[in-house]
Amino acid sequence: MAYPQPRPSKYPVRVGRSVAGLGLYARTNIPKNRFVIEYWGEIVDDQTADKINGRYLFDLGDGKTISGGTRKNLARYINHACRPNCEARQVQDRMYIFSIKPIKAGEELTYDYGKEYVKTFIKPHCSCKTCVLRKRRTKK
Repeated sequence: MAYPQPRPSKYPVRVGRSVAGLGLYARTNIPKNRFVIEYWGEIVDDQTADKINGRYLFDLGDGKTISGGTRKNLARYINHACRPNCEARQVQDRMYIFSIKPIKAGEELTYDYGKEYVKTFIKPHCSCKTCVLRKRRTKK
């Protein structure tokens, strides 16, 4: 089951180059605690998600997962950060991304993917701003 249209946002975003490949960037300032974008796509059961075995899966629990691989799902471009400026908030079978601090125009949107994902797919090569700066300091 797919939602025909994601919830519209008041804050425009753009896809652009990032340290991690492509990322999602704010086009205007976004205040703290504001809805930014919806992570959306077809809702599949966990068995189907395991067969897809892709990166654009968002676990909803209760045996359901959002398969957000469509390029129309701009939220799929939000990268992980250990110190993010956004967070995911689940409301029933929908996943909304909210700002957790003020975000300046041009700043990359990030949220924490969670310990399990980071441990499995990202560590020890996390390329978020915090980890890159930490690596630079320890090399000196």
